[in-house]
Amino acid sequence: MPPELSSPWTADTRPSRPAPVLQLVGIHKSFPGVHALRGVSLELQPGEVHILLGENGAGKSTLLKIAGGALSKDTGQIHVHGRRVELRSVQHARSLGIGMVHQELSLVPDLSVAENLQLGQWPRRWLGLVDWREMRVRARRVLGDLEVPLDPDQPVRELSIAERQLVEIARVLGLEVRILLLDEPTSALPEGDRKRLFRILRELRNRGVAVVYTSHRLAEVWEIGDRVTVLRDGQAVGTFPVQEVDESLLVRLMVGRTLQEHFPKAQVPLGPPVLEVSDLHAGILSGVSVQVRAGEIVGVFGLRGSGRSTLARALFGLERIRSGTIRINGRPVEIHSPQDAIRAGLGYLTEDRREGLVPLLPVPPNVTLASLARFVRRGFLDLSGERDVALRLMEALAIHPPLPWRPALHFSGGNQQKILLARWLASGARVLVLDEPTRGIDVGAKSEVFALVGQLVQKGVGILLLSSEIPELLAVADRILVLRSGRLTAEFPRGEATQEAILRAATELKEAVSP
Repeated sequence: MPPELSSPWTADTRPSRPAPVLQLVGIHKSFPGVHALRGVSLELQPGEVHILLGENGAGKSTLLKIAGGALSKDTGQIHVHGRRVELRSVQHARSLGIGMVHQELSLVPDLSVAENLQLGQWPRRWLGLVDWREMRVRARRVLGDLEVPLDPDQPVRELSIAERQLVEIARVLGLEVRILLLDEPTSALPEGDRKRLFRILRELRNRGVAVVYTSHRLAEVWEIGDRVTVLRDGQAVGTFPVQEVDESLLVRLMVGRTLQEHFPKAQVPLGPPVLEVSDLHAGILSGVSVQVRAGEIVGVFGLRGSGRSTLARALFGLERIRSGTIRINGRPVEIHSPQDAIRAGLGYLTEDRREGLVPLLPVPPNVTLASLARFVRRGFLDLSGERDVALRLMEALAIHPPLPWRPALHFSGGNQQKILLARWLASGARVLVLDEPTRGIDVGAKSEVFALVGQLVQKGVGILLLSSEIPELLAVADRILVLRSGRLTAEFPRGEATQEAILRAATELKEAVSP
């Protein structure tokens, strides 16, 4: 039966659908060696939160950058409020009411919070001088709307990754845009800040602001979304109202297969201690003691300001240790620099990928950065040997695309994370400190990263896994330690921890005790 005969609406009575505020039609984009987008179309309604899902490398960030004026399309059409446009720049997009929060933060570290919030739009007074008082007033107003207790005069370089993420979000919200593009806005945010952001997004939606939102947290689809579009291999494979899909369907559409277990746990017999930290004092940390055995994954959970990343940085020589002892493979070591840590057999995957990668260099030098001495022959770097090791690890870790001379900058977030893991595989480190190893990567890449972690522990490597993702810790850790205000407040053996118990230990004012 023709659709018009089966519908209760006639041409005269059918309700009119609001005109889209943004239409992307048949968008194509290629980079050297990669066809990133293949005829992608997306339609955004006023007052809608449209979730964009896909594996790393599926084209999500590329599509948002084209819509935000940061990248030019090869072919296709863009319509804003019903009018076809050719976006020439970010400034052009902003003039049309489009603002974007990028996954990789674009703040200027040496400027203050207030200066970053109004970058390029500093208020002026007589003779064009900067009105510093007005700048601080505006900054406090924007930060107040987000309920972010930051000092407008504080340099951004002193902020945590989560705090920088909030400043980035506040900067775009302060532009009063009508179309908001958010690329992984909660990837570094703890639960409280994430819920605060969602409250603001609901208020914006009620005011008619349209939002395109990429995320790797599938639960956020139903928490904040109205519709969801899935990209795979640069193509849109489906758009659905969120109430019509479930997690298994979305995962299957994203990765082209079912994932029975997102976070596989390797069953490994534990060996002797490979890392022993006793009574460590560094930064906010006070009297922290940790032991990791060969083949063991020890998880560390803590909210913002708990000292979680401080622990990782101290172990790798990036934070001054005031007192305490560290033993690696049973030997006492003095760690004052990353070189000391690497020589002792300790590797560190940073919370922010950009701190670990050399973005403009290709894969081989990024892979061998922690083990260069092995590739020096008579004072010269063995480029052939370096390339062979990189190619072997790219194949073993399924780094895509398999282009070793492509700059690391041009790989997706998940593949950049694999490049960093390849570095520590090449170094032969016996202890790995992983700080938020799945931040900003999709469910398929997360599964692959934890499969690689499983391979490492099977070889006797000890893993200290620091994460804000409790489900991941519950799935893969042999033990979970909880940090609060620089102190360990609880330890949970595998199978005895719950999300509620971990959060209680991380937030209670009184000292929590181990079960």
